[in-house]
Amino acid sequence: MQHRARRHRFTPGRLIPAVFVLALAASTAQAADDALAWLARTAQAARHLDYVGTIVYQTGVNGAHVQSARITHLFDDGREYAKLVNLDGPPREVVRTAGELRCYYPDAKMMRIEPATFRNVFPSLLPEQQQSLSRYYTFRILGEDRVGGRPVQAVVFEPKDGLRYGHRFWSDAKTGLLLKARVVNERGEGVEQFAFSDLTINATIDPSMVQPSWPTVPDDWQVLKSASGDVVPHDTGWTVTRMPPGFAKIAEGWRKLRGRAGPVAHLVFSDGLVSISIFVEPLMASSLPAGALQQGGLNVYSVRQDDHLITVMGETPPATVRQIATSVVHQ
Repeated sequence: MQHRARRHRFTPGRLIPAVFVLALAASTAQAADDALAWLARTAQAARHLDYVGTIVYQTGVNGAHVQSARITHLFDDGREYAKLVNLDGPPREVVRTAGELRCYYPDAKMMRIEPATFRNVFPSLLPEQQQSLSRYYTFRILGEDRVGGRPVQAVVFEPKDGLRYGHRFWSDAKTGLLLKARVVNERGEGVEQFAFSDLTINATIDPSMVQPSWPTVPDDWQVLKSASGDVVPHDTGWTVTRMPPGFAKIAEGWRKLRGRAGPVAHLVFSDGLVSISIFVEPLMASSLPAGALQQGGLNVYSVRQDDHLITVMGETPPATVRQIATSVVHQ
C-alpha cells in the first residue's frame, strides 16, 4: 500500500503570502480531522452492525490468488460474535466469541483455540498516531462509487515516504461499513484486496448462525490451545534504533507461543493504520532460517543476532521490515 513519495522543497527566502500559509494549515488540519472521523465511523460500523455476506480475498500482484468466504457478524448485548466459513479449498471455519477464536479444520480433524488479541488499531489512536496520519499520509476523499451494488464513499491514504504502503478504502455511504479495501505497493500495484461480493446489512441473525458447526469437538479430533496469547506487559529490554518515524509503541511484553519452550518478547508498533510486530526468541536448532517472506501485503523478515532470532512482520514494504529487524538491540 504505498506510492513513492514526492518531496516538495521550498527555496530559501521564497516569499509565501501569509493568507496562503494559513489556508494550507487549516486545510491540513481539516484533512486530519476528516481522516479520524472516517476511521472512527468505519470501525464502529464493523463492530456494531449485524451483517451477512460473501468476502472475496485477493493477494499477489493483480490478484493472482483468490479465495472467498462467508461471514456472519452479530452484535448482541455489547458483545461481538462472528463466523467465517471458507468457500474455496479445504473446509475451514473460524468462530469468534468474547476474546477467543476457534479455528476448525475438519479434514485434518483438528481444532485450534487462540485469543482474539490484536484488532485493527484504529480508531482508538494514540496522540502520536493521530499526528502521524496527517504527517506521514495524505488523506483524500475520492468521491462516490459502487461496491456490490451499494453506494460507497471512496477514500485513500497515500504515504509521504517510501516506508509505508498506500491504503484505499470503500465504505458504505449509509452505514460506514467497510465494503472494500486495497493495499497498493510502491509501484502502484494492488498486492492485497478484500471486497464483499454480496452483503445484507442489518440482517436478522439468530445466535445459532454464529455458532460452530461442531457444538462439541469429536473425540478423534486434536485440540490445540495457546497457553497464553496475550502479551504480559513488561519491559523486555529490547528496543528498535531505526523505527520509521510516526510509529508509536502500543504494546510490549512477553507472550507464550505454541511450539516455543519459553516466553517470547513481543513488541507492537503502529502508525494508526497498520501495526508492526517484533518477536525476539532464543535461537534454537529448530528455529526458522533468517531471510524474507512475502504474502500479499504482509512482509516478514528474520535475522539472527548472537543467540537470538528476531522476526519482524507488518503490512509495510520489504525494506521497512528489514530496516527494523536489523536495528533491534538489547539495552
